[in-house]
Amino acid sequence: MYKILIADDEMIERMVLRKKLIDNFGDSCEITIAENGREVVDKYEQKGADLLILDIEMPGMNGLDAAKAIRKMGSECSIIFLTAFNEFDYARQAISVHALEYLLKPCDEKELVLSVEEAIRVSKNHDSRRLLELCEASARTQASTADAILKYIERNYSEELSVQVMAEKFAYSEVYFCRLFKQHFGESFISFLTNYRIKKAVELLKTTKMSVKDIGKNVGYEDSNYFTKVFKRVMKVLPSEYRQST
Repeated sequence: MYKILIADDEMIERMVLRKKLIDNFGDSCEITIAENGREVVDKYEQKGADLLILDIEMPGMNGLDAAKAIRKMGSECSIIFLTAFNEFDYARQAISVHALEYLLKPCDEKELVLSVEEAIRVSKNHDSRRLLELCEASARTQASTADAILKYIERNYSEELSVQVMAEKFAYSEVYFCRLFKQHFGESFISFLTNYRIKKAVELLKTTKMSVKDIGKNVGYEDSNYFTKVFKRVMKVLPSEYRQST
């Protein structure tokens, strides 16, 4: 049976999290509860776990320190962090212990379920050595994640891009990719891509005599009516009106 160890110093948070896991995974998982980081380490030593879901801010030993202590034991279990604080230093430390996910409170149930499903999938489909290699590779590439993602968008913005495509390209789960993207760029991937495409469309409207339809296709919109709609939403005018005004 898949073993999950969850820890939060708030009793209500622990109970809500446990209920979400039971509602979605039923009897397929064995769930153990801890109140702080020290108890996490003790219970892990006693019973082990395939997945740790840890609040970061806990009195005494926090979730990050507990994860580091367990990693020193040679453990390669999956780790998901929960925190109410959207701070880059926490995310950086989460990467250092090869965390699978970093979720912000209040935790969206869909995000939690997707993250746990990813942990179970990883456990089933990869041996321990392969998992460690993947985590280490992920940690190395994240140092230049923003630059790599931006360059990929610049080269491929006219193609069919989606969160799924990007997540697969950079070997992340969709949930984790969305979080990292927003952390680096300050907005969602879809919002960023839309603004980037419209910026390119503006350049073409200014510098070429291409039709609005062809410009739309050139920046990634096969449907000219949809392109016009998106352009007006962003620029407050139709493409043809913008061209006439320049």
